[in-house]
Amino acid sequence: MKTTLRTLAIAVGAALVLSGAVHAKTFRIADQSDALSMDPHSLNESMQLSFTGNIYEPLVGRDKKLGLTPALATKWTQTSPTVWRFDLRKGVTFHDGSPFTADDVIFSLERGNGEGSDMKSYVGTIAAVKKIDDFTVEVTTKAPFPILPDVLSNFYIMSKKWAEANGASKPVDKRKGVENTASFKANGTGPFRLKSRDPGVRTVLVRNLNWWNKTEGNVDEVIFTPIGNDATRVAALISGEIDMMQPVPVQDVARLSANPNLKIMVGPELRTIFLGMDQKRDELLFSNVKGKNPFKDKNVRQAFYQAIDIELIKTKIMRGAAKPMGMMFGPGIKGFTEEANKRLAYDPENSKKLLAAAGYPNGFEVKMNCPNDRYVNDGEICQAVASMLAKVGVKINLEAESKATYFPKILSRNTSFYLLGWAPGSYDAHNPLFNLMSTPGAGGQGMFNLGSYSNPKLDELTAKIASETDQAKRQAMISEASKLHQDDIGHLPLHQQALAWGMRKNVDLVQLADNFNPFKWVVIK
Repeated sequence: MKTTLRTLAIAVGAALVLSGAVHAKTFRIADQSDALSMDPHSLNESMQLSFTGNIYEPLVGRDKKLGLTPALATKWTQTSPTVWRFDLRKGVTFHDGSPFTADDVIFSLERGNGEGSDMKSYVGTIAAVKKIDDFTVEVTTKAPFPILPDVLSNFYIMSKKWAEANGASKPVDKRKGVENTASFKANGTGPFRLKSRDPGVRTVLVRNLNWWNKTEGNVDEVIFTPIGNDATRVAALISGEIDMMQPVPVQDVARLSANPNLKIMVGPELRTIFLGMDQKRDELLFSNVKGKNPFKDKNVRQAFYQAIDIELIKTKIMRGAAKPMGMMFGPGIKGFTEEANKRLAYDPENSKKLLAAAGYPNGFEVKMNCPNDRYVNDGEICQAVASMLAKVGVKINLEAESKATYFPKILSRNTSFYLLGWAPGSYDAHNPLFNLMSTPGAGGQGMFNLGSYSNPKLDELTAKIASETDQAKRQAMISEASKLHQDDIGHLPLHQQALAWGMRKNVDLVQLADNFNPFKWVVIK
């Protein structure tokens, strides 16, 4: 009799869960823009990696304090200076039920380093991957690379079988507008499965009931809606139409904080916002200067730098929610030191003198590319910069647009002057040095150095930083490389922006400084 009752109770409980009567929680979230693809190797952008990181998983994950934690690998060991052994998790299945094995790891690492991939800088240091058995792989790097596990924490593993069967063996190439099945469908091992995808409108995820790990949250369904207009996004949160929004416009933080039905989470973000300039072409694509490139002249780069009133941007546009930066990476990134974070003084009169010395006493015209739905107040920042440069004689033809068209354009280097934000995926200074400041080259080096700034000494130091294990020596080289870049005025750093997330009072979640939002930790009361 007891056995019968117990069986009946289990059956009823299961039925209630399946019917949605128990623990069925829907999390409705809105962002100012959409993930541009479901392909985890198509775009190295935090918002996209955050979203697809709920579907796919890396070998090495991050915990709630951004420390390394086992994911698809249960253990990783450096068996020699250039060899890492990864013990893979057994019993893991992809969403289609197929087993996860070493073959999927090898396939994904090769795919990420292949044609069309935007993730080459994550795997470009890898020389070879060897299968020891179905659940062990050895990764050999081209040179000693002690931070490989840190770097791989944002590199996701795909199913070899699924990708080949669906014509998705190569990544979606956002630069060329090439799409494939992985653009709209997904088959990961993560805590959520892709249920439906309507780009730019709505994406729905549902809980993966066969996930290998325990889900701490209670969300069974996630409805993600991009809402570009700030006022509309705020209104949706206030009315209860959505449960969470990001980012909260800086001008609305105080008002929403006072709402008894809402709560605001504010904290520092690891992202640095900066301006880049084409320093490679002999003639800029978008300027009235013909026959030469003004940005090849350090005087011009410095003139632009000193024409920007960073404190005005901080107080008026960012409402104080920004830390002015003199470096390309900020607090929270290993290798940052406050003493090295020095900005050149705001000095528009000197800017005019520098422009005159460079041969542009009356300034010149140049087009500036800018997103208007990716970073906090990105469009407003670009408008302010354009106005400031106008005061020293430079006419900016501002082209602000959605990131959906902006990223393919600037990633193709179809730009003369642009704004970009960068949050180092490894949380280490080597990441921005390698991705943003090194001369573009093999293995993903300088892949996001879109203006092709180049200093051979910086390249040499970056290579040494990658393999140096003595932390004091490594820090000295990081500081030296950063100083070289600052002295060259390789880019124009602006500020480290702050995070501002808004949610209903009944929502609990974890705000990470990298602006990732793992839905597995969301609890709706």
